[in-house]
Amino acid sequence: YALWMMSIRTSLIKVLSSFARPHQLTPCGHPFVQTNLRTLSVVSLTNKRCFRSTHRIQTMASSQLVGSSPTTADLCDMYVTSPSRLTVAQPGYFKDYGGIKAFSGRIETVKCFESNPMVRSTLGESGEGRVLVVDGAGSQRVAICGDMLAQMGSDNGWTGIIVNGCIRDSAVIAKIPIGVKAINTHPLKSAKTHQGERGCTVAFAGVEFVPGMYIYADEDGIIVSENELIVD
Repeated sequence: YALWMMSIRTSLIKVLSSFARPHQLTPCGHPFVQTNLRTLSVVSLTNKRCFRSTHRIQTMASSQLVGSSPTTADLCDMYVTSPSRLTVAQPGYFKDYGGIKAFSGRIETVKCFESNPMVRSTLGESGEGRVLVVDGAGSQRVAICGDMLAQMGSDNGWTGIIVNGCIRDSAVIAKIPIGVKAINTHPLKSAKTHQGERGCTVAFAGVEFVPGMYIYADEDGIIVSENELIVD
């Protein structure tokens, strides 16, 4: 039966080829014909199958944007009473904007107010799997991170950016493979008038973010630990 069906399929393709215009092919390489309704139905079915296959591949690729970090819920279950001094950020303080929702890494910090040169220079360095925590004093008058900085961070190996303030270009950032959390969005870019500070302890959302400590973030929230947390 299988050989019979293959023979019929081969014959159909030969018939279609005889009617096809030059260089008019379906996405799977079969000829596209417009001269016969019965032939059109066969080509249409082939195209639908091609589309479904392509859609499955795209869906699989999109699912790979999700980070491989352990969930914050699992980590809380395992470590909440441990000596690792795990702390949880205030619920609802941040919104998710990046193409990756679950991310983790060692903390690097920048403290600035409505001016982002230090954010740019830091993300311009090799991230080595770190997460940049930016304390913008909670300002919602300008954005201190946009799509160019998010892309720079992704390209340089930063796993995430957490902003105590606003970002912009959120629709583009949603397609960049990096975690981004912020208070809100704002279309106005920040000033470049002062550098800010780097490598200092910052505190917001009920948590102290200390350079060198570890941060874990996903859709459920953010947790910070003095030590790296491992799920067996």
